[in-house]
Amino acid sequence: MRGLRDAQAGELCKLGRLSSPPRATTSQDMSILAPLPDRAVIEVSGDDRVSFLQGLVSNDVTEAVPGRAVWAALLTPQGKWLADFFILADGGRMLLDCEAGQAAMLAQRLSRFRLRAKVAVQAVPLLVHAAWDGTAPSQGIMGLDPRTPEAGWRVLSDTPLPANGTAADWDRHRLALGLPDGSRDMESEKTTLLEAGFDELHGVSWTKGCYMGQELTARTKYRGLLKRRLVPVRIDGPVPPAGTPVLRAGVEAGAMRSSIQGLGLALLRLDAIDAGNLTCGEATVHPAPPTWMTLAPIRLADTSSA
Repeated sequence: MRGLRDAQAGELCKLGRLSSPPRATTSQDMSILAPLPDRAVIEVSGDDRVSFLQGLVSNDVTEAVPGRAVWAALLTPQGKWLADFFILADGGRMLLDCEAGQAAMLAQRLSRFRLRAKVAVQAVPLLVHAAWDGTAPSQGIMGLDPRTPEAGWRVLSDTPLPANGTAADWDRHRLALGLPDGSRDMESEKTTLLEAGFDELHGVSWTKGCYMGQELTARTKYRGLLKRRLVPVRIDGPVPPAGTPVLRAGVEAGAMRSSIQGLGLALLRLDAIDAGNLTCGEATVHPAPPTWMTLAPIRLADTSSA
């Protein structure tokens, strides 16, 4: 999978995307390009921008190069999720494509750790787009979404790009792939990275060194401590609101997270994923783990308590 991502990033570099955006995308170049109005962008600039982020976030920031984004998270010192974002390199700055509702909090928290580092953290008025089902777009500041090859590209621009898709189209696409979407699927100061698939989706580095919250993340992986996973589900019946309990024979087995038109993500106990007969509100839900999701080794963990 890494080879495919590198080849796609290499294709973009051949197009000449360095620090200024190429032009002339056509409708034949990209099947679907959708604006994401619920996203925002934070700029981290300065000589220490890479080392500054490297000591704070879950992934290896040095892998963010023109044409390839890095997906990472900011955690509490106890290893619980606070925010996740894509990091795109653009000349002398790192751009964080994040959830708009978390942008102010994220910028504030990052700023607390500046100390003597030569960095500046600020929101910038860039628009976020997602592109998929085609070749690399040639407008904007872009990076390959590293989570799965089918996820496509993240694209930032200072003006709206010609779109032939909607945020709802992207929502359906990412739910079909089993990709989480920030606070719609994860709970602040509660969710761990491995529950949300950050390991398989290339959102955490096990080799880069220390970062905030690393200890719990590593312990969860190497001791097999997971008891729940965020899993794609098919929904038969009325789509339940986020937070609706998922029941197995009347006993709570998890909770629904984000959903749209018969597709959703649910946080489920591992022993319920293959159990069948799961209900949520007035609907029946059917777990559908994607091929990228590794469940068998994790099922060795004790699931006797939540």
